Amino acid sequence: MPSLSVAVVATTGVSPFHFSIPFWIFGQAVTPGLFDVKVCAEKPGIVRSDMGFHIEVEHGLDLLRTSDIIIIPYWSHPDQKPEQQFLDELSNAWKRGAEIVGLCLGAYVLAYAGLLKNRRAATHWEFEQDFRERFPDIHLNSNSLYTNDERLVTSAGTAAGIDCCLNIVREHYGSSEANHVARKMVVPPYREGGQAQFIEHPVPMNTKDEKINELLDYLRRNLSKPHDLDSLADFTNMSRRTFTRHFLKATGITVGEWLNTQRLQQSQELLETTSASIETIAEMVGYQSPISFRQSFKARFNVSPSEWRRSFRGPELLA
Repeated sequence: MPSLSVAVVATTGVSPFHFSIPFWIFGQAVTPGLFDVKVCAEKPGIVRSDMGFHIEVEHGLDLLRTSDIIIIPYWSHPDQKPEQQFLDELSNAWKRGAEIVGLCLGAYVLAYAGLLKNRRAATHWEFEQDFRERFPDIHLNSNSLYTNDERLVTSAGTAAGIDCCLNIVREHYGSSEANHVARKMVVPPYREGGQAQFIEHPVPMNTKDEKINELLDYLRRNLSKPHDLDSLADFTNMSRRTFTRHFLKATGITVGEWLNTQRLQQSQELLETTSASIETIAEMVGYQSPISFRQSFKARFNVSPSEWRRSFRGPELLA
């Protein structure tokens, strides 16, 4: 079986970490002969990274015309559209059957090329809002470490590029080869859970409404207690209807959404910093039962509270 040719595109300001991932996985860790990795750029020569390193590039974009897999490991200027020649080469490569991969912010390049229109995609969670505003016709998946939609592959931020490239190995050469690469890299061969578990979900600390601010302070001190709209409306000396309208205007979310987000955030801290049981934590943050807590936690972060604890606590706390 001939090697699959891989073209890694070096762009000005590329991240050395992202750039190294495909070279290590497809060039160093994998069984020799399965992939043939080369680097190219819009103009052959010296390409400067965002860390000041220089990369010497031998090939130009003509390499994209014959490569089986094309990887854009990063794009340092999400607000800038790449040169049209670069985008045209990517589109033509995909049309002839190549697999196009955008790691992390490299997804922006695929989006600017028009390849992701009406398709699924992923990118770094910090840029999701910007990505959605720029490309409203792309189905951005907030809970995936990587996506693959008809040979258009995108990954979430930073280390998710490793998961993405391991999956490419798996799809072309099977789980045994992907597991071999993962063992060599000392990483999980398949990481469960999506990037949503790492996303910060802030809740408003203060608003322009002083009465609502007083209420938020009260709720933070009393999360373990049950709350209903009538009692909270009484606290603010408003009718239930007026209170609901004021709260939504001040915070941008409903009372139920605010409480659930605040309770989940506090539960994360408790899972990471204490040895309290799941049942105890559920009670401490105000859930009526451990079952409802587990369901809410799983729905938000796509992992269970126990999985969160295993992922985010140090070994000294798990001992």
